[in-house]
Amino acid sequence: MTTTTQATHQISFARRGIAVAVLAFTAAATIGAAPAMAADAAYPSKPITMIVPYPPGGSNDVFARQIAKEIGDILKQPIIVDNRPGASGNTGTAFVTKAAPDGYTLVAVSSSMTTNAGVQPKMPFDPVKNLAPIAMFAKGPMVVAVNNDFPASNPTELVKAIKANPGKFNYATSGTGSVNHMATEYLRSMIPGFDIAHVPYKGQGPAVTDVIGNQVQMLVSSGPSILPMIRNGKLKAVGITSLKPSPIAPDLTPMATAVPGYEFDLWWGMLAPAGTPANIVNALNKAVNQALAKPEIKEQFLREGAIVTPITPAQFGDVIKTDVERWKKLAKERNIVAD
Repeated sequence: MTTTTQATHQISFARRGIAVAVLAFTAAATIGAAPAMAADAAYPSKPITMIVPYPPGGSNDVFARQIAKEIGDILKQPIIVDNRPGASGNTGTAFVTKAAPDGYTLVAVSSSMTTNAGVQPKMPFDPVKNLAPIAMFAKGPMVVAVNNDFPASNPTELVKAIKANPGKFNYATSGTGSVNHMATEYLRSMIPGFDIAHVPYKGQGPAVTDVIGNQVQMLVSSGPSILPMIRNGKLKAVGITSLKPSPIAPDLTPMATAVPGYEFDLWWGMLAPAGTPANIVNALNKAVNQALAKPEIKEQFLREGAIVTPITPAQFGDVIKTDVERWKKLAKERNIVAD
């Protein structure tokens, strides 16, 4: 074989080697990419954990379990509800902020997360930066209740009675910086001369007891926790904190009729660790909103004092951001710091 012929064969073999190498690399890349694509398309491919940062039995737990069952059926994977209470909901929520942003660890929170951010200077996480909004479950107003002997039966009479008797009346809350404390202080901030003193309690139960006994005259509370006392005649409702009349208590007048613009709605929803991919966020949002469209879910939530509220992740994020800013501003103006 001539030198020229040998050189030609060497070049030919080299080219074949390059072609084989390119094919091998392409195949490897394709094989390597396939699991990622499959996992992406197949979400969820294993059980999901939903953290409830409160004890069992409360509204957060009830709503989370209702939604978990529904979206588990929709997504064809079980949703495991795990209660991790502590630090007014901060313990369980902080745990989720440190989880992998893969859609398999979620948290069911309420609007108390944003009031916490307003009154706690050293929150273990940032509700806006460290969490990805998924979906809001529902919203619900609070009820303004007074002792039966209080000289008011509607919002206008309440404002008039308190302004006419500065410093005479007190209002109860379940603690400094609690949701009902912030709701009442927000009301006070909108009414010049609304002079009523704060009496914090360690929990809702003792606060309600003392309003019934007239040791304290007023309380702003969630509908489910206070409406039974109103219906059995132990307390008197004077108004509701939604901007408009609510199906939660259609016979109650909004406080906004006497205090224009006043609105304080509780809300419940689901979030994930920041950085969770958009396709997973959207898949979960779609599943939650599909569940909320069921008549039986609407009825169940309504019985618990909430109205289902299907919105987009971006809209939910706006609610959280607006609330955090509002409660930080109010806490600074009213000098409110959590115990």
